[in-house]
Amino acid sequence: MKINAPALEVISNSHGSSFAYTKHAQKANLKSHLWHYHPEIELVFINGGAGKRQIGSHISYYTNGTLLLIGSNLPHCGFTNENTGNTNETVIHIKPDFLGNDFFGVPEMKRVQNILNQAKAGIAFGGETKRRIGAKIEMMENQAPLERLFALLSILDELESSVEYTVLNADGFSLGLHVQDNDRINVIFNYVKDHFQEPISVDEVSSLVSMTTPSFCRYFKKISNKTFTEFVNEYRLVHASKLLAEKSISINDVCYESGFNNFSHFSKSFKQYTGKSASQYRQEHKTIIM
Repeated sequence: MKINAPALEVISNSHGSSFAYTKHAQKANLKSHLWHYHPEIELVFINGGAGKRQIGSHISYYTNGTLLLIGSNLPHCGFTNENTGNTNETVIHIKPDFLGNDFFGVPEMKRVQNILNQAKAGIAFGGETKRRIGAKIEMMENQAPLERLFALLSILDELESSVEYTVLNADGFSLGLHVQDNDRINVIFNYVKDHFQEPISVDEVSSLVSMTTPSFCRYFKKISNKTFTEFVNEYRLVHASKLLAEKSISINDVCYESGFNNFSHFSKSFKQYTGKSASQYRQEHKTIIM
């Protein structure tokens, strides 16, 4: 069985700039199925719409757009596709040393350095922060290179002071430092991404990464702060959330298309995960599928 590792995305800086700034129209950045990584830190603002976020071991479903800061070499899938319904998507890529090795060591940059360090686990910002910073990110499109650089540093400084955020992965989750861990977790994540609609055996996944089942279970819990079964069920529940919001199919079909083979178990798990029944969740998100 061939298992694809995440692709290394090669990113070029914008003309006359020390970082890359790209603004995509509604359906122009269709990478939601691509599992990739890059040494650049990524700041992405999706204006409106709803879709899936898979960043490291974190999986969730966003609505009304999203604002994310993703650390260097933290694997993730893209966030938009033809069903997302977003207005546009703006992506900024910066190398950790894009202003030199010592720039962020000066006192004025302490807060910016702090938020970039926190980004190693991935951060999602919400509320007023998402709205305000998102607007500033979009305004950068028409700014001159130096003005755009000042705007970026100001945005990072503001993000550091925000209280409207969620750290997406467990403390210490980083694939950039351990090549063997990187290879293993890439195989695991890709396998779940490609096979979550089918029964998944822990024994089979253990053998894919050449580990005994007990060793694999301990390893996965240590690196992701969740059991493998929890991870798979979470992936399925997020996909169910996506189907409920985006497709006018029966809840029974949502259950089985998400990889659950028991409707009662699906209903109970979905209620525990979201705090709502599947029908309540669909009612709240019905504007997405209208």
